[in-house]
Amino acid sequence: MRDRSDLNRGGGRQSEERAQRYLRAYKGQMDYEGKRQENTTPQTPGTGGMTQGLGIQQQRQREIGDANRRSEGFKPDLEENIYDIYEN
Repeated sequence: MRDRSDLNRGGGRQSEERAQRYLRAYKGQMDYEGKRQENTTPQTPGTGGMTQGLGIQQQRQREIGDANRRSEGFKPDLEENIYDIYEN
């Protein structure tokens, strides 16, 4: 092992300390990953559960459109000469 004075003179002390910090952090991360509980529920790629929600939303929009068309049918037909009352 080298003296600190040798490391200070050569300028390698900081890089060596940084390497030791990175190594300690890496080892800690590996230990954490090794002790972490595994997922017991399988995850498969897909829609993320939005399929049913989109279908419900589409049905709701269809019902709103039907109600709007039905309400238009209840309105009386307006004649084109509605503004003729202002003319003499």
